[in-house]
Amino acid sequence: MSLTPSRGCLLDLPWEDILVPHILCHLPLQQLLGLQRVSKAFQVLVQLYLANMRCFDSGQIGSAVPKAAFLNLLKDNKVLQQLALQNCSDWLTDRELLPVIMQNHHLHHIQLKGCAQLSCHALMVISLNCPNLRRLSLAHCEWVDSLSLRSLADHCKALEAVDLTACRQLKDEAICYLVQKCSRLKSLSLAVNANVGDVAVEETAKCCPELEHLDLTGCLRVKNDSIRVLAEYCPKLRSLKVKHCHNVAESSLSVLRNRGVELDVEPLPQTALVLLQDMAGFAPFINLQI
Repeated sequence: MSLTPSRGCLLDLPWEDILVPHILCHLPLQQLLGLQRVSKAFQVLVQLYLANMRCFDSGQIGSAVPKAAFLNLLKDNKVLQQLALQNCSDWLTDRELLPVIMQNHHLHHIQLKGCAQLSCHALMVISLNCPNLRRLSLAHCEWVDSLSLRSLADHCKALEAVDLTACRQLKDEAICYLVQKCSRLKSLSLAVNANVGDVAVEETAKCCPELEHLDLTGCLRVKNDSIRVLAEYCPKLRSLKVKHCHNVAESSLSVLRNRGVELDVEPLPQTALVLLQDMAGFAPFINLQI
């Protein structure tokens, strides 16, 4: 009788009970794809994992994900919960995205930053197929319009974070509709949109008492009045970005600053403020951003 212990193989472990949920899930996606080349058995195992993975982040594969690879990776998956496609922006269109969305109804986090070749129809399909959606990034997706945003607001009322940076078709009315329907919002970016003004900011403050983060960078129409409303109605606010909001001054920001809210603009040094007061006679409404 041989006393030499038999050598076990990784593939001898239960695939669906051990390998897929407890081992493969800890490997970077890039390594998993390379593992397919080891043998046909490993190829089958990785395909089983891909069909059951809950999170797909294109950033794990590389700076640019080939279209063919994307289509192959997600063709059998119906249980995705998180989908990040910012590294697919060069080629991603409705044709590639919509089949994935329509077979994954458990998605709660979607990242489409910079995916400029999609259309407003994509957002409507997302709203109709992802009722549990909580986080959505549409930054630099200029195809987002008021009608598709209304559809999102009507069907995805559990939203907690929405990034609408540089969605320049949107105006105050569309933002107001969103915050009225999605009152659980904790994070909202309206940055780089000259159409957004006090009306949208004030409605956001009044409808979203749980708001913690608000980005108004470059919203040139935002003024002091709406910042004061924000301070009054949003006690949980933790950060506010108002850089390049030239109509927002320290007179409205000081309340938030004193409350410990993180701001991306610094107050004017006291010595400079004294000089301004001497020159202008009265300085509370001078823009003190530097």
